[in-house]
Amino acid sequence: MVKGIISDMDGVIYRGKQLVPGALEFVQRLHDSQIPFLFLTNNAEQTPLDLKLKLESLGIHGLTEANFITAAMATAMFLRNQNQKQHATAYVVGGGGLINELYNVGFSISESNPDYVVVAKCSTLSYEQLKKAVRLIDQGAKFIGTNPDMIDPVEGGLEPAAGTLLAAISAATGKKPYIVGKPNSLMMMLAARKLGAHPEDCVMIGDRMDTDIVGGMEAGMKTVLVLSGVTTPELMTEFPYKPDYVLNTVGDIDLATL
Repeated sequence: MVKGIISDMDGVIYRGKQLVPGALEFVQRLHDSQIPFLFLTNNAEQTPLDLKLKLESLGIHGLTEANFITAAMATAMFLRNQNQKQHATAYVVGGGGLINELYNVGFSISESNPDYVVVAKCSTLSYEQLKKAVRLIDQGAKFIGTNPDMIDPVEGGLEPAAGTLLAAISAATGKKPYIVGKPNSLMMMLAARKLGAHPEDCVMIGDRMDTDIVGGMEAGMKTVLVLSGVTTPELMTEFPYKPDYVLNTVGDIDLATL
């Protein structure tokens, strides 16, 4: 029996505003099995409370904020582990969820000679913020990105995501960011640590070969690809690696055989 379950959300548990068939039963089986589990997302805008309330609105109850890890949380955990100084500072291009996570690990938010410039998707982005981020990086601040996603699917189409902002700042500075979120296996290992399990004793469940599956694989986890999101069987064959299991939905997962 595995000692930890880590699952993506969008395309795995829900699509848009609809639960994936079998997702409700899958979460109930997680509760019944008493295997520690986390829902993991590259989203850096929403807090664990936001995500908990979203799943409750879809009919999934019994979760706590401790059942979630976001790219903002992983970024804050990474920076806390990297920085031992008492008064570390960051300039943030991003929303309140990211700022709150950095505050939680002891960072101050500053525009004056910060240690880091941390960039996430920002729905209120201004040219002044971009200009300030570029200047601070040019002056020596370390360049951090929460996740590399270029676009996000939203109602009615697509919109620019964190990767778009990172690309603009990188083009202006000539410097590449260190990105914490998927597909970086670091995020998977931070999730395993949060569960109190070794990565090799964990399973990563996702719908994307290029983020969920490769990230879990590189962290040493077993991987489960579900076909309820963006990956089709035909698309899966284009990658030079493969998941341990391929199933239609999370409703088909038998925890006892993982």
